[in-house]
Amino acid sequence: MAVDQERAAFVALALTPGIGWARLRALLDRCETASGALKAPFEFLCTVPGISRAAATAIAERGRREGTQALHAAEVMGARCLLRTDPDFPARLREIPDSPPLLFAMGDLALLARPAVAIVGSRDHTAYGAAICQQAARAAAEAGIAVVSGMARGLDAVAHLAALDAGGPTIGILGNGLGVVYPAANRQLYRRVADQGLLLTEFPPGERPGVGAFPRRNRLISALASVTLVIEAAEASGTLITVGTALAQGRDVMALPGPITSATSVGTNRLIRDGAEPFLAVEDLLAHFPEVADRAAGRPEVSPNVEAETVPVPDDLDDDERSVYLTVTSDARSLDDLIAGLSLGASRTLSAISRLELAGLVAMMGSSVARCRVRDRLGK
Repeated sequence: MAVDQERAAFVALALTPGIGWARLRALLDRCETASGALKAPFEFLCTVPGISRAAATAIAERGRREGTQALHAAEVMGARCLLRTDPDFPARLREIPDSPPLLFAMGDLALLARPAVAIVGSRDHTAYGAAICQQAARAAAEAGIAVVSGMARGLDAVAHLAALDAGGPTIGILGNGLGVVYPAANRQLYRRVADQGLLLTEFPPGERPGVGAFPRRNRLISALASVTLVIEAAEASGTLITVGTALAQGRDVMALPGPITSATSVGTNRLIRDGAEPFLAVEDLLAHFPEVADRAAGRPEVSPNVEAETVPVPDDLDDDERSVYLTVTSDARSLDDLIAGLSLGASRTLSAISRLELAGLVAMMGSSVARCRVRDRLGK
């Protein structure tokens, strides 16, 4: 494989531990090229502003080979390497103080130009949190807003799946290299986001998550979006790291209020107390994106009606969808009761509800769900 040698040298430098964009830029200013920096004598490297003797040692021991290997690995898996100096590097990431010198990307790069919302939350969430997360992500995706999250289990996965199931854009930010699925349970989600959305990471292909990887990932999640929506967060949740990076980057923060007795709402309730905008309806989120207001206003509304005839059971439902649909009636039923009454578990139940809602068969009302009336299903 023919590799641009200067590009390989840039990648090798960028992947050197402790060399961020500021130091790399200083090296390029003094050495003119990345290849020149790799060949520079140790003592000369020590004269570059910001380059310590430890950093100079790491650079002196670096070779272009590491960059060539990373570029080759990305190409083999159908991914691209975006350098900070490339025109298609995301503009939102150029403006933050700790901008990454490069990114590895797999999927649709056009999504980087979309308006974006970061939707994050607890790994250990409630049914209420999952339901609202689905509603928010679906509404954003249907309006053409890219849903950005961290590909973790829990509400990250719920947000990505809701956007994908709505046929909308989603961007997954990894705390490891492409080709590594972490957590392993998200293997199917990883494939779907790679095929239908976009995966981004600043770590080289094949690199497993290490110490400090996820806080670094979180700063990219908030930086890519103009607003960060926190669904649920415990008192010391890692989700709150993303809030800190969002505020430092000048991004807006929204939070979902919850019961004061719920451990998963302690973090979000305190965010609201401290000035975060409360998320009370999807319209609150969409108001942050006036550029898609017309499209969002045209979203069809489906409302349950206990007095109207409900839709017969369709023939094309899968087993999970059929179980949920047969259990739900035109009388609204709480999600917690529905999940407790089925043997599917929370994740499968909520996923089936999401698909049924997209098909116009059921509708969410806060934390409850009900069948839809016939004329809503038929669009009459």
